[in-house]
Amino acid sequence: MKVTVEIDCTPQEARTFLGLPDVTTLNDHMMAEMQKRMDANMAALAPEELMKTWMSFGMGAQEQFRKLMTAAATGAMGGSKGK
Repeated sequence: MKVTVEIDCTPQEARTFLGLPDVTTLNDHMMAEMQKRMDANMAALAPEELMKTWMSFGMGAQEQFRKLMTAAATGAMGGSKGK
């Protein structure tokens, strides 16, 4: 036997019927906060802002990265010669 029950009600009515709490104000607050944070972070995704951030490290970071790669390559070669 198969029984199908169709209930026509709003989400608010369903929550009330099932005894679930009304989280509308909490949801509105969370959505507003998420929107503020997204708007604040959108500026960081602008190409000119990304370039400023990357360039703020300057040549010192590029030089250190080059030294790190050179040391790694030298260490890899030296390690294989010793074995």
